[in-house]
Amino acid sequence: MAEEAARAARVLHPDKHRMPRPQQRRVLTVANQKGGVGKTTSTVNVAAALAMHGVRVLVVDLDPQGNASTALDVEHRSGTPSVYELLLGEIPLSEAATQSSASENLWCVPATIDLAGAEIELVSMVAREQRLKQALSPAALDELGVDYVLIDCPPSLGLLTVNALVAAEEVLIPIQCEYYALEGLGQLLSNIDLVRSHLNRDLHVSTILLTMYDGRTKLADQVTNEVRKHFGDTVLRTVIPRSVKVSEAPGYSKTVLGYDPGSRGAMSYVDAAREIADAGARRGRNGRP
Repeated sequence: MAEEAARAARVLHPDKHRMPRPQQRRVLTVANQKGGVGKTTSTVNVAAALAMHGVRVLVVDLDPQGNASTALDVEHRSGTPSVYELLLGEIPLSEAATQSSASENLWCVPATIDLAGAEIELVSMVAREQRLKQALSPAALDELGVDYVLIDCPPSLGLLTVNALVAAEEVLIPIQCEYYALEGLGQLLSNIDLVRSHLNRDLHVSTILLTMYDGRTKLADQVTNEVRKHFGDTVLRTVIPRSVKVSEAPGYSKTVLGYDPGSRGAMSYVDAAREIADAGARRGRNGRP
């Protein structure tokens, strides 16, 4: 009980439990082509947890559904300056990024419905895989002054996801603790290897986050053990529980930390973010030890 109270305090009183800034800026792509694994949920809640605890974070919403933009309470109606115009080179990052109401340390480049046709438009462009990397140049990110960039990908392995993998140095993969959890993961890892070989030699899987854990089932423990056995220390110690509060929060344009900061889901995301932040404080360039 005392431990739970201490964890709740870290959520409810973030100024007293600040997280360390990384030695160097970290750019993480959050990817898994399997839908429904908690990818967007993990992106926005890890970002919010870092931001609430003193770390400056930019979320790039690269999913045409715009769910990350919704959860961060950022305008994303058609015509809003967005990641679409950013990819086309029509506006700079400083015009595309909007401060989120979730935290003064949190910015978001929103996704509008215009992004749905972007993959077709990108096909004919020069350096089509490099568009996001060019937009997220060190100078542009320095202007915002962010410590972390989290890129939320669509649930596919198309050109938008390739752009995200080229723009990042690290990949964070959410894996749900359910049957078929590792289905399709081999294809994702194969694509990451291809991008590393041909487009971005610094890319690597730095973080795996287990989501939707249901402690009442043996299956959850079996999946957890299998993932830890296969990926070792890449897997965060923190596991995100299956939670109604986490699912409800986006409906109110909030992260779970804003919707119910004392909930198990909020506490778990703060713990996961702290693990990521502590690793960033220890590691050098590219998030490597």
